[in-house]
Amino acid sequence: MPAEEILRVEGLTMRFTGGAGLFGRRNRTTVHAVDDVDLVVRRGETLGLVGESGCGKTTLGRCILRAHKPTTGRIVYRRADGSEVDLAGLSRSQLRPLRTEIRTVFQDPNSSLNPRMTVQQIVAEPLIVNNLASGSEVKDRVAEALRRCGLRPELMRRYPHAFSGGERQRIGIARALVTEPRLVVADEAVSALDVSVRSQILNLMEDLQDELGLTYVFISHDLSVIQHLCTRVAVMYLGRIVEEAETEDLFDHPQHPYTEALLRSVPRPDPRLRRRDEVLPAGEVPTPDEHFTGCRFQPRCRYAIDLCSQTEPTTVPRCHRAEELTLDGVYASHADADVTR
Repeated sequence: MPAEEILRVEGLTMRFTGGAGLFGRRNRTTVHAVDDVDLVVRRGETLGLVGESGCGKTTLGRCILRAHKPTTGRIVYRRADGSEVDLAGLSRSQLRPLRTEIRTVFQDPNSSLNPRMTVQQIVAEPLIVNNLASGSEVKDRVAEALRRCGLRPELMRRYPHAFSGGERQRIGIARALVTEPRLVVADEAVSALDVSVRSQILNLMEDLQDELGLTYVFISHDLSVIQHLCTRVAVMYLGRIVEEAETEDLFDHPQHPYTEALLRSVPRPDPRLRRRDEVLPAGEVPTPDEHFTGCRFQPRCRYAIDLCSQTEPTTVPRCHRAEELTLDGVYASHADADVTR
């Protein structure tokens, strides 16, 4: 991998096969949750994964963390010493030393913290399990992690119920960072928080990234969060990356009709900037077990032509008409909007 890359995903596919069905009948339906995904994460950046619920972004994140073993493909990770390892092919025992370098921040701070453990025990657990510290050093490192995350160390003897939702998420972030990781996968890390608290947590994550040199893979369905935090954005639809670009370029000049549809869902507080055609894609999102002969977005796309139903695009952006279409970004100009007086 080039020196600036910390992670490279190559041809990653994750399939789930159903078990016993009604009356004991065998349900052999195969769901392609992630289908032939290629992705690069560069050191020090924040890569956003965005898409509707069920598009595969969480499954992709779990494959990177190796919570799921991919069906096929490679997940090449560059360690701090410069060596490279394919996470997809490692056993549980081989993965254990890497658990300290690749960490996660969970979505719900209420369910991800053990209510029977004190904050000190929760944050210290990764240190103890991975034999990174012992004795008084454990308490010192827990105190430092809490301090970095904006919490007073003297509160570490309290239980999670004594904290607000935002403070619990800070505890979750401290637990993720206490092992001094290099790569952090955050799955909807602020979606369960009040709007007033989200900006505080996002600013904290940015500050920690600058201070510690972290690399983030940030999974979210909230485009406003993605725009604020991410360096680059990969858009997923039905298990595949359909578009990938620098954040500013993607929000200003999307190249895939699905991206344009997502951007249209961003709230526009000024009614004078309401677009002429505020229409979301027709129909429902297909299920991942459906068979496709052409573009996966074609049944819902208003720009579709005959070619779209016959052949699936093979390169990103996955759209046959990407070069000829001019799609609306999130900030349409006054000239392209209905002005309501």
